Amino acid sequence: MIRLKNELANVKTVAISGHIRPDGDCIGSCLGVWNYIQDNYPDIQADVYLEQIVPKFRFLKGADLVKTDCSEERNYDLFISLDASDRERLGEAVKYLDTAKRSVCVDHHITNPGFADENWIVADASSASELAWEIMEEEKISKHTAEALYMGIAHDTGVFQYSNTSPKTMQIAGSLIAKGINFSQIVDNTFYKKTYIQNQILGRALVESILLLDGRIIVGRVRQKDMEFYGAIPADLDGIVSQLRVTDGVEVAIFLYETGNHQYKVSLRSNGPVDVSAVCAYFGGGGHVKAAGCTMYGTVYDVINNLTLHIEKQLEQLQDV
Repeated sequence: MIRLKNELANVKTVAISGHIRPDGDCIGSCLGVWNYIQDNYPDIQADVYLEQIVPKFRFLKGADLVKTDCSEERNYDLFISLDASDRERLGEAVKYLDTAKRSVCVDHHITNPGFADENWIVADASSASELAWEIMEEEKISKHTAEALYMGIAHDTGVFQYSNTSPKTMQIAGSLIAKGINFSQIVDNTFYKKTYIQNQILGRALVESILLLDGRIIVGRVRQKDMEFYGAIPADLDGIVSQLRVTDGVEVAIFLYETGNHQYKVSLRSNGPVDVSAVCAYFGGGGHVKAAGCTMYGTVYDVINNLTLHIEKQLEQLQDV
């Protein structure tokens, strides 16, 4: 297991980064580690590199200092990767991984091959934020660090309702609440609250969704022209696949949105034994057993047919066991 105090020994500069299109866990874990360093290692210069910061996450301390431009040439003593399943998922920030004197990867994706000098990959952990808590000294975690980590854990566990929530997850969440954070406000403002546009496009995706394989698979999609009509951005699509997942009788939910001509970003969620990380890995993506994603090419019918074929094969194999 990695200990942050050991990794930071004799270090003067640190780059922290996570995956492209950062979600709550990615942002929470990165800013959690940044705040921890700021609080306990004031002599270390730490920079966070992320593709973007969604406005609802800007309440976190340090969010306004996140760097979205990776054009500057820097050679850091240490590079810390959080919540990125492979080096390509770091986007432009991968250049700082390659030039750093030492690198550390902390992640919970089962498909992560381990691409840093030191890798701590725990596939059954709820989130990267949970793992970030584990590499810290609990008594040195401030309220600001706790806010970031709690938010990350809450987002990747669906506010503690997904199957990746363990007794340890709840214990860690309790220790973060004990730091005095306003946990209910964090959940309401970053997880449940939606803009009018988000509700509109969610409704559109639900209305146009279809059931396949006798109702065991549900598919929802959003086209580029839908995005333009509503004035939506990819971040506005967060939560749609989770809403599809809770449809009665569904074992696998598929959500895809068009990112270019015959190009789709795909998200899969599983309610049962289907390993969606294996499905996505086949198409060059990855993730977790019950939550994964990939990018696919072709017509929407090609994409759906290819995905359902792999899901159906797994269902048939499970039925034969």
